[in-house]
Amino acid sequence: MPKEVYLKDNTLITSKTDLKGHITYGNADFACFSGFSEEEFLGQPHNLIRHPDMPHIAFKVLWDNIQHGREFFGFVKNLSKQKNIYWVFANITPSFDEHNHIIGYYSVRRRPSKEGVAFMSDLYAKLRAAEAQGGMHASLELLTHILQEAHTSYDELVIELQNTALTKGYHQ
Repeated sequence: MPKEVYLKDNTLITSKTDLKGHITYGNADFACFSGFSEEEFLGQPHNLIRHPDMPHIAFKVLWDNIQHGREFFGFVKNLSKQKNIYWVFANITPSFDEHNHIIGYYSVRRRPSKEGVAFMSDLYAKLRAAEAQGGMHASLELLTHILQEAHTSYDELVIELQNTALTKGYHQ
């Protein structure tokens, strides 16, 4: 029976990937929460820890940002090797060489806000339902509509969800 595991306030899960998303580095927190040893995760696709509740559109938004040299922030539900669930607030940035070419990606994940997890869990369920009905196009249309109705961008939404809880002084 899967259980939910919570990050501590001082947890920083870090990893690096190549251009195709294969893991080239993971710290001790990555190994601890993923449940995979370094030998098991190095060279593997980072989606090794992807939870099936995550909508595909979330990763399209992620890749669209980082492949264009922009950073990405988001709430991500992960699944460990032992089938434990853990949510993170992720910041993913491209890594550049001396000629300003992207050579890989660096990700730092920390404890997410309780409000962010609740909101995004509901949103992700709606996006997955849209994907089941009409594919990623339907999911993108729904996400765009929700953001327009809220007069915000995806980045503004997730940063606000994370920061609001931080200013209140509590987390999940």
